[in-house]
Amino acid sequence: MIAKYNITGGVYLVVDPAMEQAELFAKVADALAGGVRVLQVWNNWPTHFRHSDKVNFLSDLVRLAASYFVPVLINEEWELLKYTALAGVHFDKVPENFPVIKAQLGEGKMYGITCSNNLEVIQWASQNQLDYVSFCSIFPSASAGACELVKPETIKEARKLTSMPFFLSGGITTENMASLKGLEFNGVAVISGILQADSAQVSAAAYQQALDKYTT
Repeated sequence: MIAKYNITGGVYLVVDPAMEQAELFAKVADALAGGVRVLQVWNNWPTHFRHSDKVNFLSDLVRLAASYFVPVLINEEWELLKYTALAGVHFDKVPENFPVIKAQLGEGKMYGITCSNNLEVIQWASQNQLDYVSFCSIFPSASAGACELVKPETIKEARKLTSMPFFLSGGITTENMASLKGLEFNGVAVISGILQADSAQVSAAAYQQALDKYTT
């Protein structure tokens, strides 16, 4: 039986499967112990990975996260939900065939999407009852790629359109989170700030402490 999860906010860790596997799983386990609330697997797969390798990786990660009652989502590759106990999928942009995807995956799956400064994405997410939106990029970040910088006004206007959970991502640290105070958001999405830290557990806990201090 697949657990029913609920995404409300907190620390959202984006997992890079291109990292060395033993180190990655150790880091994720520490991050979960530190309070991470959501995991997303970035579809940055090692070049040698086949379909079966992806399924095995995801299944192992889902089992690890389940002990903390944390949902695991896949970036873009929604078909993998048919072969694993993944909780949902995160889209980088509005998918053209969302009704078809939902029909194929069935009830109970979770959906999120990345938004920059385009409020039409927020309207689409709200109309289609997605579980959350992640704004990218809040600050300059190598891992955020070509994401444009999100204007604070965009987040404020978006909040007028929906009450769904908002995550902020891209270059966020526990130090610069202070500059986000006053924006109505629920969580932060992080990659290197946790996975490259000396202690993923300490770093995850520090992000949560900052969230408790600066979120409304």
